[in-house]
Amino acid sequence: MEKRRLSFWEIWNLSFGFLGIQMGFALQNANASRVLQIFGADVHELSWFWIVAPLTGLIVQPIIGYYSDRTWTKLGRRRPFFLTGALLASIGLILMPNADMFTAFMPALWVGAGMLMIMDASFNVAMEPFRALVADVLPSDQRTLGFSVQTVLIGIGAVLGSWLPYVLTNWIGISNTAEPGKVPLSLMLSFIIGAAVLVTSILITVITTKEYSPEEMALINGAEEEEEEVEESSLLNIFTDFKNMPLTMRQLSWVQFFSWFGLFGMWVFSTPAIAHHIYGLPLEDSHSNDYQNAGDWVGILFGVYNLVSAIYAFFLPAIAKKVGRKRTHAVSLIIGGLGLISIYFAPDKNWLILSMIAIGVSWASILAMPYAILAGSIPPKKMGVYMGIFNFFIVIPQIINALIGGPIVKYIYGGNPIYALIISGVSFLIAAALVSKVKDVDDRVSL
Repeated sequence: MEKRRLSFWEIWNLSFGFLGIQMGFALQNANASRVLQIFGADVHELSWFWIVAPLTGLIVQPIIGYYSDRTWTKLGRRRPFFLTGALLASIGLILMPNADMFTAFMPALWVGAGMLMIMDASFNVAMEPFRALVADVLPSDQRTLGFSVQTVLIGIGAVLGSWLPYVLTNWIGISNTAEPGKVPLSLMLSFIIGAAVLVTSILITVITTKEYSPEEMALINGAEEEEEEVEESSLLNIFTDFKNMPLTMRQLSWVQFFSWFGLFGMWVFSTPAIAHHIYGLPLEDSHSNDYQNAGDWVGILFGVYNLVSAIYAFFLPAIAKKVGRKRTHAVSLIIGGLGLISIYFAPDKNWLILSMIAIGVSWASILAMPYAILAGSIPPKKMGVYMGIFNFFIVIPQIINALIGGPIVKYIYGGNPIYALIISGVSFLIAAALVSKVKDVDDRVSL
């Protein structure tokens, strides 16, 4: 038995939930630092508050991957997990900007950091099974297309989430300022709208997508699966799987490490870096109208790089077929690294759009190409757990950056976060150099 080839719109619906996930994720990435500063966080403390996000991912992803490999319900194998994750993430989105409601119990800053943890843990619960679902359902020669469509939807969702606060303020007239310690109404409404879109998009995927049953998967994988040694089902097998991970996965881990080290630095420090370096504002001025305008502009910029990634993702399958997945990914990372470094040299805020166009190219590739390369090297029965383990190499660099990023900004960069963005660019260039060492065992099918 072979997997059925899906039409484009079936693949689109298969990943449509990613639009809502990434809309919520974009609201978090572009605005969490601003919200935490409103609640009283200093710039050099921001990376410490952000550490809860990758730390929960480190714990949650492999566990979710393990159990999603072994869960079969009326909703299927993967769908129960990303539906649950979406519901929990929507709660975090609604409560984070309203953290001041809980000041009778603890400071709003700590409540906000707790909501950030809930959101990111929930996004992790939702995202990992989505990656595995594409590998489960699509035949090998449609996987690059499947992950590219995911990237398109991620881009669309991220544009909506990134631009929403700016649109509510500048097009509809909702205020983006508030009294000290309060989140502006435009930002609060953005998070609520993001929660609604998240749940709706996930439901569309759950309703329209059919997963293969255990019996069908056994027939698809055939004798190869039957001959595998039966292991005792235990969560501790994750450690064994980690030790025995495929060579391609080990090689990709270093590419992922430097890619996501750079991304984390960009997400955490872009708002204060641009407000200070481009707008000329003091870092402690997070409550002023000018600082909020700078924050809204960062949202626009993040929307630009996500829009570019959505467009570029359409061309990734054709480019990968022409020049190979490794070369495609390496060149894309170089372009993004130079884009991050160029932020330092931008004469005004509008020039930053060019920087974000370059970053968008690398973001599209980061979201698609490593997974397309990885999927061909993973045993089908362990697709979920290995996708979860692969997340180690996304969250560990973020944790390291979270621990050292703030002190480096304070003591080495003299409190100027723009240099954190330059280091992020250098990290992308290192990742690009490491792509050459990756063995793509399935590069013969790049469609």
